[in-house]
Amino acid sequence: MRVILQRSKQASVTVDGEKTGAIRSGYVLLVGITHEDTEKDADYLAGKIAQLRLFEDEEGKMNRSILENGGEILSISQFTLYGDTKKGRRPSFVAAARPEVAEPLWQEFNRALESHGLVVETGVFGAMMDVQLVNDGPVTIMLESK
Repeated sequence: MRVILQRSKQASVTVDGEKTGAIRSGYVLLVGITHEDTEKDADYLAGKIAQLRLFEDEEGKMNRSILENGGEILSISQFTLYGDTKKGRRPSFVAAARPEVAEPLWQEFNRALESHGLVVETGVFGAMMDVQLVNDGPVTIMLESK
């Protein structure tokens, strides 16, 4: 499982002109799932993300978690995170899990985040989405479960 985390001041996702999710301060998560991923991977990354200290404390140091900062999550499924560009000019997506595997695992990941006390908004699995965000910092971190 692979997640690109972007700390944001605000973010939203729109599908077919309808806003499906929006947050104030928090994280935008682009979530990729591969064939070997399990609920254990989803739970591990959810716990890691909940506890990461990426918000500044009173001294300006990254010492506060999203939980301590009262932030929210915008979670977006993103199979293209497993795009392989080693050969040719068109990415291969064979490493990305099929939708019937990836969607339930993405949903489990979102539930795991909520179980840590986080507010989670989402995009729509498999849809073409317009994502808007104001990147805060910018702070961008890549996490992997393996």
